[in-house]
Amino acid sequence: MDQANDSYEVVVIGGGAAGLAGAVALLRSRRSVLLVDAGDPRNAPAGHVHNFLTQDGTAPDVLYAAGRTEVQAYGGQILHGDVDTLERDDDLFRIQVQGRKVTARRVLVATGARDELPDIAGLAERWGIDVLHCPYCHGWEVRDQHIGVLATGPLAVHQALMFRQLSAQVTLLQHTGPPPTPEQQERLAALGIPVATGIVTQVDSAAGGLTGIRLADGSRVKLHALVVAPVCRARAELLAPFGVLPSEVRLDGHLLGTQVESDPTGSTTEPGIWVAGNVTNIQAQVISSAAAGLTAAAAINNDLITEDTEHAVQTYRDRRAIQDPWDQRYASMEQMWSGQPNTPLVSETRGLCPGRALDVGCGEGADAVWLAEHGWDVTALDVSRVALDRAADHAERVGVQVRWLHAGLVEAALPPASFDLVSAQYPALLRTEKHEAELALLKAVAPGGVLLVVHHPTPSKEQANAHGFDPDEYVSPADVAALLDDRWRIEVDETRPRNVTTGAGSGHTQDIVMRARRLT
Repeated sequence: MDQANDSYEVVVIGGGAAGLAGAVALLRSRRSVLLVDAGDPRNAPAGHVHNFLTQDGTAPDVLYAAGRTEVQAYGGQILHGDVDTLERDDDLFRIQVQGRKVTARRVLVATGARDELPDIAGLAERWGIDVLHCPYCHGWEVRDQHIGVLATGPLAVHQALMFRQLSAQVTLLQHTGPPPTPEQQERLAALGIPVATGIVTQVDSAAGGLTGIRLADGSRVKLHALVVAPVCRARAELLAPFGVLPSEVRLDGHLLGTQVESDPTGSTTEPGIWVAGNVTNIQAQVISSAAAGLTAAAAINNDLITEDTEHAVQTYRDRRAIQDPWDQRYASMEQMWSGQPNTPLVSETRGLCPGRALDVGCGEGADAVWLAEHGWDVTALDVSRVALDRAADHAERVGVQVRWLHAGLVEAALPPASFDLVSAQYPALLRTEKHEAELALLKAVAPGGVLLVVHHPTPSKEQANAHGFDPDEYVSPADVAALLDDRWRIEVDETRPRNVTTGAGSGHTQDIVMRARRLT
């Protein structure tokens, strides 16, 4: 069993032609894909696949093994087993397979169908061998042989006419099907297709294959192949909780099977779920199922592209909405801050062994430069390009190296658990429902590392309004502390007097200092 990650862009459920083709197409578009294969394709009893260009005569298990190899060659993961649960969690889907839990942004269901065969002794044992249903799948292999067509519904005469193209020795077995109409009787007679009345009670076979059928009156019809019309039922139980239920396919009131309704791309009524293959088309053969998998994959990829682009545009707008005012603010004065490191940073890092440090909202770089001068390997980020250019000039003047990152904390996608010190001095981090900024701070700290968050006490509404901002929109040290669990130890959490006489922050007289250490 291949090892799986926790999250994927797409989970494909079903390891037949539709699922494999869909998975490969998605992987070729550089999507992360998990394929879940229960290992019981509809055509497993068949000896060979036909009408599949370049693969004619290939055994189903050989074809699917080659498909799995292609999936893995493109970096796809495979889990063998049945899906226990499929459920939605906001914008994601949660899937459990034999105790393993993963998430996906989209799901392609290619679980196929089950064939319900006529209940006749000896019939099921020959299914897919010489008990057949499709002239295109198996007709060539029984050409010129004695073929019986078992009538259980209104398509029996049509089946008889199709198999008559392959053999002159075709018999229609009336069984439980409707009697042929006068027009149908004439067609059968014109093509030399006899009709055997009576209920079929037994399918006979020997070591060499099927030998014939027995009727209720005891008579026997010699045959080499028997054509049936099974009821093809969609394997769609996983979709029931979403209200996506198979629809019945009927002809003249007779049930042919069930299939999940979808649009031409395979999209269902549940956003984010696509279907392909026999689960949505009872007539699909192996090659058309593979084509449907490709079609669904292309639609899924396009859907993800649209969503990702919309998110990128919104992120871009949000970044510009934050970045532009800060750039304008910095550009309006020759120097905004004092040029000296923040006092809480100096006092709280005293005694720490220098390692990798992250300076969040570094401004003109005084803290980052001071850390670098004291032996730290520093990465410093800020949303303002104007501020970063000044910071880089400062570092060059004093001869230290700092990695400057033009980004906000959340969008920076920093490597997790990589910094021995994460310092956020008076950061302007926006609050969100999912606590994205706070969690980004916590995730950046390495085990044994220190998180230092310093801020001014929350001003009154009147003071905040006078300066044109709402303090409730920004993260405070208390917000960060509230997310610390037993993997953390708070070492300092206090309010201190502040004595800064120059720079934009000189009007503040107190600092809130929160220092926490990550234990594991």
